[in-house]
Amino acid sequence: MTTPNLRVPGVAVLCTLLAACASSPPSIVNGPLIAAPQPAPMFLEQPRTGAIFQPHMGNTTLFSSERRPRAIGDTMKVDIAENIRAIQKQTGETSRESKLAAKGPGGAKAGTALASLINVDASASGSDSFKGSGNAETSNSFNAQLAVTVINVLPNGNLLVAGERSMGLNGGVSTLRFSGIVNPRDIGPGNVVASRDVVNASLENAARGDVSDAASRSWLQRVLARSLSIW
Repeated sequence: MTTPNLRVPGVAVLCTLLAACASSPPSIVNGPLIAAPQPAPMFLEQPRTGAIFQPHMGNTTLFSSERRPRAIGDTMKVDIAENIRAIQKQTGETSRESKLAAKGPGGAKAGTALASLINVDASASGSDSFKGSGNAETSNSFNAQLAVTVINVLPNGNLLVAGERSMGLNGGVSTLRFSGIVNPRDIGPGNVVASRDVVNASLENAARGDVSDAASRSWLQRVLARSLSIW
């Protein structure tokens, strides 16, 4: 009767753990980044063109022929201009000093049993102090323009938009992703909306390639840094 080989399951478990450690961090821009436009409704009657209002042209304005995004699949542009700066400073200082002195009544003859108790003179003093300070500063700046697609139309008329742009250079790929909720009233001329007017905006710039790998630690370095740390 042969003994089962336990090396294969162990190797499989080890490979699974290594693959989990080597996986990239999750993206903060979730969901689809593009949606196909809805098919045009079939008109059973010949549409009337003599009136000012046209049902099939509801995404245009009365005084302009510019098409505004209103339906799934429409496109628009997001002007990304994010500048965030936060400064935090904290300083604390405490000190305390205490003294204690006791003197016996005296009068006992030296060498007697009460001399060590009556003629005692004792004093004590102590002090402690603490001083600490902390300083933290964060500064982020991002400026770009990205074309996005209407992914969904919410019941209140707001638009859920998302999009990405990838650029490859010398074996490396840089991808810019964006998603958020846009109020159609905040859309300006040229179908451009500022990123500060987008609700629940998520923005990330992910990179992969030789340059990104050289600037980050490998999965083995991360495992060793976590497992060999004594703090």
